[in-house]
Formats: sequence, structure tokens, C-alpha cells
Amino acid sequence: MQITMPSSYWSLLLILLLVLQLLLVLPLVIRPMIRYLVGQQISDFMDRLLSDKYTQNLMEVWPAGKRISVLNILEIGFRAQHGKIITRPLGSPKHFPGFDNLMFAPNIMGRLSLPENTPMNMQVTIGPKADRPMVIKIPIMIGAMAYGIALSEEAKRALARAAKTLQTSTCSGEGPFLPEERQEAGNYTLQISRWAWGARTQEQIEAADMLEVQMGQGADMGTVSIEAKEFQGRAQELSGLAPDEPAIAFPAPPGVQKNGDWPGFMKQLRKQARGIPIALKIMATGHLEDDLAAAIRLGFDAVVIDGAQGGSHATTPIKQDDFGIPSFYALCRAVRFLQQQGVREQMSLIAAGGYFTPGECLKAIALGADAIYMATVPLIALTHDQVKKVIPWEPPTTLVFYDSPAKGKLNIDQAATSVVNIITSMVLEMEEGMRALGKSSLKELSPDDLVALDTLTAEVTGAKRIY
Repeated sequence: MQITMPSSYWSLLLILLLVLQLLLVLPLVIRPMIRYLVGQQISDFMDRLLSDKYTQNLMEVWPAGKRISVLNILEIGFRAQHGKIITRPLGSPKHFPGFDNLMFAPNIMGRLSLPENTPMNMQVTIGPKADRPMVIKIPIMIGAMAYGIALSEEAKRALARAAKTLQTSTCSGEGPFLPEERQEAGNYTLQISRWAWGARTQEQIEAADMLEVQMGQGADMGTVSIEAKEFQGRAQELSGLAPDEPAIAFPAPPGVQKNGDWPGFMKQLRKQARGIPIALKIMATGHLEDDLAAAIRLGFDAVVIDGAQGGSHATTPIKQDDFGIPSFYALCRAVRFLQQQGVREQMSLIAAGGYFTPGECLKAIALGADAIYMATVPLIALTHDQVKKVIPWEPPTTLVFYDSPAKGKLNIDQAATSVVNIITSMVLEMEEGMRALGKSSLKELSPDDLVALDTLTAEVTGAKRIY
């Protein structure tokens, strides 16, 4: 039997053949045309580049760019456009001296490394002299990131959920108390901040496992303000501010108007705390020892030393770039001073500001830190596999900032899992480093496990020089 195809079939086949032929021929016609046009543009550009006066030449930006950075040019533009103070997210772009000139130095023949299945003790007790010290399973704590002032409810809940899974602590930050964050968290640190809501209620204090009196951080201190329009919604309601009332930070927490108020303030706070540790958080400065002496005198159980690398949302470039001292030097000075005062074993020392790798964290502990505050690392991890929801038109941080319309796109479970994964990975690497040193507990680490690559680092840390 002869099968005949319908005429529509042959018509369609003919059209497909014509399209195929056109696709094969077009590049032969279009490609030379495109090459000619592009070549003409490049030729014209090179002619102008090599003939225009230097002061009228596009490439004048090259020597200018050697003097100032793209960031400088961008911020000059912001200032020129608005004539107001500008604020940056996430801290200074400057690279301060740090831990790179320290290396671990295992005694290969004198102390064998440990088998892979050796149990590792990474537990840390914060505030050992307090009646109810805070015990965490790992030495990495999720640092202070404020609800409302910086982060959304979704982001804060994800961080709290991750901290509970990791059996570490998360910090409220200086924003209004968020009940959902407390419900999600395990160990919870509540900041006594320098804002109108900073005094906290007795109920809020009783919900905490540690209190943290915030007098500054690596990239910020002193008085600042937030316009009412940037703080609208639930955060403003929880803060107790009126809808059109700006948020203004005080020089010290409510109740401290002059230095003589501190003893009474601490007495009252100690009564409210009911035995949980009370920490002092400060920006590390050239007067670090004076600040630590005050912390000892006032009976703080712990200090958080935030170096100049510390990030802070929406603070000014001058505070981020030109205030404070680097975390590395701050840590070494703090350890030395606390040892000289004979209180190192009674007062916990939490290092903060610019800790991004397992090696940096382990070196800080070897130099005397009890634990490390991390904020930027978990903040980046929050958006790890969700960035496609906003890029390329918006930065990933729009998924987590309170004043962003995209904050509702953040999947809390997914974000919490990413934070758990990053910190778990870092702790596992720290454990591997400890096994290589032949040590199974954080308490066994010391500057003797380090060697300095230069004289200054050796002098600052007490570690041996390599030569």
C-alpha cells in the first residue's frame, strides 16, 4: 500500500529546510559585517586614545586610579550627590595586620599527632566565676547583629535556629528584643544596648543566658541616629518609639549618664541577672588597658574585644577605617593585661572582628582567647544558596536586611542549614589542626604551638621567631 503524506507535512518540511539553510548562510554574511563594525570602533578608540591630550584622554583615570581606589571614587560620588554622612554595610575594606605571620609549629618527633577518631574537647565555659556560667559546645559564637537596625526577623530566626543546632550562643545585638529569636535559640546572649530600649525588661533579662553591655564595637561607638522611615514596622513597635520618631543611640546604656553611675548600674544589673554572666563589649582602642581595668573594677564576668576589622551595618567610613586597633594586637594586649592583673582565669575573653578562617580562630585561641565571635561569616552563609532570588539586580544582603523589600524571600530553614554547615566545617578543620598538634582539648593550646615569621609578631605574641 502506498502511503501519501498530507500536503501540510511537506509544507512544514520545506519551511524547516529553508530555515536551516538560512541559519547556515546568515553567519557567512553577518560575521564579516560584525567584525568590520567592531574593528572600526576599536580603530577609532585607539586613534583617540593615542592622540587626545592627556587631560582630555579617557585613560587619565589610570594614574588617578593608582592614587585612589574605585571605592574612594564611588564614595566621593555619594557625598557629592547628597551632601550627607554616608554609611557602609559590613565594615572596613582595609586589610589590617593579622595572623598571617604566625604559623602552627607541631613538634613532629616529640609529640605524635592524634588518631582521627580521638575525641576532641571543644567545649567552652563563659563567665566561670558567675553563679550560672554559660556553657557552649564549640568555641565559635554567633555575634551581635541587631534586629531592625540591621537584620530582618527571618535572618535573626535563622541565626538563632542554627546556634541551637550547633549548641553555641547567638547574640541579640543592639536592636529591640525579638521574642521569636529567643524562642528559636538555645543559649541566648542579650545585649544591654545604648538605645532607648536598651535597658531591657526583667522578663527579657530572665530569658537570657548571658547579658552583654554594649559600649562599642569594632566599627562603631558613640552616638548615632536612624531615621524613622528606615525603622518602620514591627521593629519600631517593639522599640516603643512613635511612628515618626527617629532612633538615637546614647553614649552609654540607659541609666549611665556619667562615669560615676557605673557602680550603681552594675549593682542593679547584677541583681536582675540572677547569676548569669555579664559581659562588656568594647571597641579595642589604644586605651584598651584602661577599659579592661574598668571592666575588672566593675566586676564583669567576660569581655568582648572587637578589633578594627569588626563589621557593622550602616556605620560611617571614618569609624570603620580610622578608629580602633586591629584584632590581632588587641587580643594579645588584652591577654597580657588580664594575666598581669591575675584575673585571666576568672574573666572570659571573647575575640571579635575579622575572623574568617579556622586557622585564624585556632591561632586566636592559642594566643589566649576563650571563644570567637563571628558575624560576617554566618551573615554571608545565610544567603549561600538563595542569592539567585535577588542577583544580578540586587546584592545578596537584600535578602537579610530589615529595610529591604526582598527580606521575605529568605527561606529560614535553608538559611539556618547553611549557617550550621559553615560553622560545622570550620570547627572540624580546627579539630584537625589540633590533632596535628597532638592536642585533644582547647585548653592545651598555647603560644608555644606557634612560630612567628617576623620580629614584631614574635614580640607581640611571645611566640618563637623562625630565625
